[in-house]
Amino acid sequence: MEKIRMITPLVEMDGDEMTRVIWQQIKDVLLTPFIDLKTEYYDLGLEYREQTKDQVTIDSAMATKKYGVAVKCATITPNAARVKEYNLTEMWKSPNGTIRAILDGTVFRAPIIVKGVEPYVKTWKKPITIARHAYGDIYKNVEIKTDKPGKCELVFTAEDGSVQKQTVHEFAGAGVMQGVHNTDKSIESFARSCFNYALDTKQDLWFGAKDTISKIYDHRFKDIFNDLFEAEYKTRFEEAGITFMYTLIDDAVARVIRSEGGYIWACKNYDGDVMSDMVATAFGSLSMMTSVLVSPEGNFEYEAAHGTVQRHYYAYLEGKETFTNPIASIFAWTGALRKRGELDAIPELSVFADKLEEAVIETVESGIMTKDLALLSTLPDIKITNTTNFMNAIRANLEAKL
Repeated sequence: MEKIRMITPLVEMDGDEMTRVIWQQIKDVLLTPFIDLKTEYYDLGLEYREQTKDQVTIDSAMATKKYGVAVKCATITPNAARVKEYNLTEMWKSPNGTIRAILDGTVFRAPIIVKGVEPYVKTWKKPITIARHAYGDIYKNVEIKTDKPGKCELVFTAEDGSVQKQTVHEFAGAGVMQGVHNTDKSIESFARSCFNYALDTKQDLWFGAKDTISKIYDHRFKDIFNDLFEAEYKTRFEEAGITFMYTLIDDAVARVIRSEGGYIWACKNYDGDVMSDMVATAFGSLSMMTSVLVSPEGNFEYEAAHGTVQRHYYAYLEGKETFTNPIASIFAWTGALRKRGELDAIPELSVFADKLEEAVIETVESGIMTKDLALLSTLPDIKITNTTNFMNAIRANLEAKL
């Protein structure tokens, strides 16, 4: 068949370790044989981030603003052990955090559902999409540790010289302190992204926070969501036949467990970090979770929700057979290709993305899968396969569809 032509490039952000190996395999086996793949490439591998002093991460985010759609491989966020392992001059920040801050985006994560991998929560029949605010809170915190008695104060000095001050705690001895912040601008961008995504996907939207305890900080989130909904989105939601609801985060958790799924659950930054892992695990596996960063301006960055699979990478370097599940990385590519097809009016590109996803799901549902899914699956006659053979099986199903 003639390869599908692209007009505008995808911003391609390469990554680290086993996911970097799989990234190239996906392109070689599942994409370039069928698509005249056009990308603007950025190497976000830790070695090149070190070489460029992390400028490459900033450049990739700015390119996403330019072209509108990016696809990202999993990357290492270095800790002290990684600094030593890679001989880094600095403990570079999370690439995801840098990109999110530049795009001012919201992360939407949803499970990939296949027959035979049943949710641990038996009421769940439809995907639950977690919308995670991607700015501020503990991810931008400042911290102090003390071994002395004393007073901790929260002080704000305005540009006009006026001062607001609150005593946080009177320490009788050793302790720790933490300061967090957020901005109205970022909270509004978060709310707007959630409302727009709900309209795009025709799903109800829930938002939960702890305004009963955090009567100023969390209440500000609640007020901005409600004010924006009433001013700009209420009529549009009614016309679309969907709803918006605010509830305490405690109540949201109880509602989620009792529900059948099929909605967007918007969470503050840390809540979304934890709850997306909970939802992914409860549906089966982090390797079966899609993730897309959406900015208020309509820029999209697709990625897998999991890490770089370090243990498998070390086995791979030793020449051992690896059974890494590539599905989340494949779906990052299909999400980006589908969106690029929509924006550039190339329906065959979007159709290809649909067929590739169908081929992945049908491969698993036929009993061919990697070890992580085999341990969860209730299907009979399971055939455990390594990563390479799994992708070859997907390609065979894809070719039959095309």
